Amino acid sequence: MDSQTAVVNQTAPDAPTAGRLKPNSLGVLGILFFVLSAQAPLTGVAGAVPIAVGVGNGAGAPAAYVVAGLITLLFSVGFVAMGRHVVDAGAFYTYIGKGLGRTVGTGSAGVALFAYCAIQAAMYGLYGATVNGLLAHYTGVDVPWWACALVTMVIVQVLGSAGIEMGAKVLAVFVLAEFSILSVFALVTFFKGGGPEGLAFTESFSPSAAFDGAPGVALMFAVASMIGFEATAIYGEEAREPRKTVPRATYAAVAFVTGFFGFASWMLVSSYGPSKVTGAAGKALESGDSTGFVFAPIADLFGTWVNDVLPVLLATSLFAGILAFHNSANRYLFSLSRDGLLPKALSSINSRHSPSVAGRVQTAVAVLLVVPFALAGEDPVLTLFSWGSGVAVLGIMALYLMTSVSVVVFFRRERLDTRPWNTLIAPSLGALGVAGAIWLIVQNFTTLIGGESSTALVLELIVPAVLVLGVVAARLTRDKAGSAGG
Repeated sequence: MDSQTAVVNQTAPDAPTAGRLKPNSLGVLGILFFVLSAQAPLTGVAGAVPIAVGVGNGAGAPAAYVVAGLITLLFSVGFVAMGRHVVDAGAFYTYIGKGLGRTVGTGSAGVALFAYCAIQAAMYGLYGATVNGLLAHYTGVDVPWWACALVTMVIVQVLGSAGIEMGAKVLAVFVLAEFSILSVFALVTFFKGGGPEGLAFTESFSPSAAFDGAPGVALMFAVASMIGFEATAIYGEEAREPRKTVPRATYAAVAFVTGFFGFASWMLVSSYGPSKVTGAAGKALESGDSTGFVFAPIADLFGTWVNDVLPVLLATSLFAGILAFHNSANRYLFSLSRDGLLPKALSSINSRHSPSVAGRVQTAVAVLLVVPFALAGEDPVLTLFSWGSGVAVLGIMALYLMTSVSVVVFFRRERLDTRPWNTLIAPSLGALGVAGAIWLIVQNFTTLIGGESSTALVLELIVPAVLVLGVVAARLTRDKAGSAGG
């Protein structure tokens, strides 16, 4: 067996595995829907754009999405190159392990699991608050946010166990709905010639606009909106022709999301006018409901009925993201178990080739993360959503950085792909861009979580702490295995 075959074949007969995920289940569109669901486009636009505009660089916020997209694209080049030689549901964990060693790879798996579970818990907080508001508005019944979240956990568990195809179909409906209304708004605004000050292209995309105000804050939130595209590799085992499908889905996701966020944010700026948009965003943030900044111009264009539809779409957007991260996290648990790093039971699959035991464990983790906030009576948006999403973004960006470095090391050592751009130049540039983004996130972390500096410091330290714990666990596991073998 040559070195390339050894790298690709993650499920050889002698590998520690209790089963395989269902192959040939997803095409490019199926994977793309999982990726777009994880990015929760309506949530990203309604949650991030008002802050990027109001606190960041005002009318120049759309340029930040373009820059974030370019950084992500550079990262994707090496990510895709690695994906052609390593197909495994562990994605980050496997990629980092192949380049930087099994110990560091296992430590990164801990960060990945923590980040995906944290961002899912964060979404449960905002989702619970959103559904609570919808039920109170339409039925007059005040259902606690945490009750809405717990019921949804059961639904997510059922859908996750029903198989990857069922999840893809459910997500397709929700993703198309939220993308449609935002895309139609943006297109209609564009073809109408923009708002009161025209399309204002220069005011949004010129260098002076991009660097106005606090561009670091805008870039930070733009980068956060891109999180989730890496899920393309997680579904590699379940993809049709993964060496073709995964790269296509990855590039399609990056291009689509960059274009979507850049265009939608530009049209939002245009709808208000560059001279007034910063004030409008600031007013929405001060009111405590930043979604009004996004919903108001859409309602002005299409009518007040939009005010009834958009909150529902926000809830379904969050639900789609929750389901997508559930599937990502349980596949990490499955992969780690199959590689002998977690109990063997977690690599069990049901009749639909879904990692059912890993799914139940992931749901239990979600309960453990959400319930303490409920018992403490904390605001689910100001604490659970803000803290969880902030620490998750930091964790996933750290994984991006380690993956970029691992790609360079892996291909310099294995020589499986000698293309300089794909295996050295683009990954190195991507690593520099990601490192810069991490620096901005750390510098502005208090703004990202909307909390106090002491809280920000504690949350920042969690990511390296989880990495260290994972590394220690890997060494203990290896030493134990070595002792048993001796």
